Amino acid sequence: MIVRGGSLVTPEGVVRADLAVEDGWISAIGPELPGAGEEIDARGLTVFPGVIDVHVHFNEPGRTEWEGAASGSRALAAGGGTTFFDMPLNSSPCTIGVNEFLDKRDALQRSSVTDFALWGGMVPGNRDALAVLAECGAIGFKAFMADSGLPEFPRCDDRTLYEGMREAARLGLPVAVHAENHDLVQARGSSMRDYLNSRPVLAEVEAIQRAALLAGEAGAKLHIVHVSSGRGVAAALEARARGVDVSIETCPHYLWFTEEDMLRMGAVAKCAPPLRPAADRDALCAALLRGDVDIVGSDHSPAPLEMKRDENFFRVWGGIAGIQSTLAVLSGTGLPACLIARVTAENPARRFGLEDKGGLTVGCDADLALVDLEAEHTVTRESLFQRHGLSPYVGSTFRGVVRRTVVCGETVFLDGRITRQGGGSFIYHEPEPTRAHA
Repeated sequence: MIVRGGSLVTPEGVVRADLAVEDGWISAIGPELPGAGEEIDARGLTVFPGVIDVHVHFNEPGRTEWEGAASGSRALAAGGGTTFFDMPLNSSPCTIGVNEFLDKRDALQRSSVTDFALWGGMVPGNRDALAVLAECGAIGFKAFMADSGLPEFPRCDDRTLYEGMREAARLGLPVAVHAENHDLVQARGSSMRDYLNSRPVLAEVEAIQRAALLAGEAGAKLHIVHVSSGRGVAAALEARARGVDVSIETCPHYLWFTEEDMLRMGAVAKCAPPLRPAADRDALCAALLRGDVDIVGSDHSPAPLEMKRDENFFRVWGGIAGIQSTLAVLSGTGLPACLIARVTAENPARRFGLEDKGGLTVGCDADLALVDLEAEHTVTRESLFQRHGLSPYVGSTFRGVVRRTVVCGETVFLDGRITRQGGGSFIYHEPEPTRAHA
């Protein structure tokens, strides 16, 4: 297959060239490549490496009525995504042991149209399970420093987190941390404004500092998820300057919306950490533009409509559904194409050891997103491929339309429709263990 005449977003810059695919790999890049059995006309389109979304909640198996991989992976593909990392919650049961991990892997292999990896959970009492999860192929371990919202996935106290980090360091895998100070984010009141006041930036900054201290002492690779403020980025950078191996992730909704948008839209825009004042949002955008933020992931975490309704805003389920809008938001913020590719594909692949993914270079998997950056689209409920049409992006107009998404050389999304059923591959690095017995 030849992708003909597109503007290719490569690590060296944007180049107008052809791209050849053979057996699912990029086999050549250059002008006027010899013809092939299939040709894709990419003239006038920008070709990005496929988005690697390192932070999604597809809830397989169990709770697929919130979101499952069948719908979630299609929404990812419609937004130019080719690989996702599924979090160990909110699936039921949570992925904190080998049987749960293998059940989730099997469910995703049956339903996902894109490639995927799996996070394992780190909770009190499962330190001995981490090594087996690593053997299963876990991409890393996820821990909460504050209440996760699910009793079956309790937060880690400092000792649990430190000891888990030591084990993760031994296994050579990163620890992803939801960094908010548990004591500072307790519910006070019932209104939307009360919710915002209950989760200050201070809670994020202090937790990042503490997680980085523990990771440095443990010799662990630390990944701070969904950093919501410029001050949070600064706290992580200070730790990096001290030698801590830390990567910084933020989400499109923290770059696009402010707390005023949540007060206007309500539960559809509730998340934790919450949306921030405009000054914090602008500082975060500036940090991203400087290259201080490593990864942008969606933290796609939808729920049914009935869970988004309650007079007490603290009882409303938090989580923003935005997996289909990552490229649109980043293009809408005016980021250069090469920076978008870096934070959505190149850096995720490098940080998590996906040697065959993340770039438009010879030898990489042919994971491609063909985007018309001159076209505009308005997000509607009907245009979303996710299970529920609830999204704070509904009604927003963005420049940039994904025309085609290719996973390992196979088109999975084309001009508004999904073109294959299933077929996604599990990404892992270690031999699989024997399934445990009850």
